[in-house]
Amino acid sequence: MLLITPGQLGKYAIYPVIDAALNGTSGVLLLIGRNFIVRGRMAAHRACMIAAVVTSSLFLTSYVYFHAHVGSVHFQGQGMVRPVYYTILISHVILAIVIVPMVIVTLSRALRERFDRHRDIARWTWPLWMYVSVTGVIVYFMLYHWFTA
Repeated sequence: MLLITPGQLGKYAIYPVIDAALNGTSGVLLLIGRNFIVRGRMAAHRACMIAAVVTSSLFLTSYVYFHAHVGSVHFQGQGMVRPVYYTILISHVILAIVIVPMVIVTLSRALRERFDRHRDIARWTWPLWMYVSVTGVIVYFMLYHWFTA
């Protein structure tokens, strides 16, 4: 597996920025969407959550493209920050894999107006998806800004 440092990204350097922005945007849309449904604004909730799905799908496309061309980027932090980074990264990756089918099921139940079943899974999907969105941004800052050489 190819390991590079953040300074070696060349023409692909914009992709981590795009990915972090898309992850952050998904998180904001999730917060706003949840606020809408709590206030009974179903149409606004639906629009926000669909936008969050689109944003997350764009993120996944960009992420896969970037890593297909660049490989893995080496974390340069030293000392106690390494286990912190890898704990966040590993939990993020595992839950990112888990959340994809959960989002699909949650969305499909809502679109089919099976709101009772939608709520049953959404109560699990939302916090996991929010965690993945937030930790994605944290991983970005740890890898590309806070702990670079």
